[in-house]
Amino acid sequence: MLIPRALLDRIGGGEVTLAFRRWVKPTVKTGGTLKTAIGVLDIVRVEETAAESITEADAVSAGAPSLAVLLGELERRTGTLYRIELAYREPDPRIALREDDELSDEEFRGLAKRLHGMDQRAAGGAWTRRVLTGIERHPMQAAGDLAAQLGFEKEWLKTHVRKLKNLGLTVSHHPGYTLSPRGRTVLARLGR
Repeated sequence: MLIPRALLDRIGGGEVTLAFRRWVKPTVKTGGTLKTAIGVLDIVRVEETAAESITEADAVSAGAPSLAVLLGELERRTGTLYRIELAYREPDPRIALREDDELSDEEFRGLAKRLHGMDQRAAGGAWTRRVLTGIERHPMQAAGDLAAQLGFEKEWLKTHVRKLKNLGLTVSHHPGYTLSPRGRTVLARLGR
């Protein structure tokens, strides 16, 4: 579920507590969480709804300037209409993780083992060191350009960089990526 940054900031401040989406299949579920640019959100409730049941107050709670504007946006999309209740939970734990570059030998071995496992499971073979090195050499380069330089498809690269981000090794920017302090330490210890 993608949420524009301006709305995320309003969710973080408690001003926005609802979202409405049309989906073939929901991408979030009641009781789940969502990692975003501002941190982790709780997905309090997801339920099917009808456009006629959305009130002006609901539209304001969803961050829309008016009910008419919200309904106009929803009419441009297809799928079942869902009402999603959201709440800010906490800062993104990956932020603290990526700043932690003082790894014990045990922590490093654990990360190296996870990266090796990711390489072993990949249909195209080892990729983790190649991607980390590519990001180090070409910081802030747009994903499509970086993917072309490394010989990967853009969407494949974006999906796999998210796996590295979840380990605290990369930072996403607009455009491109950089290595986190943790990522630089891990890459140095792996040996380029």
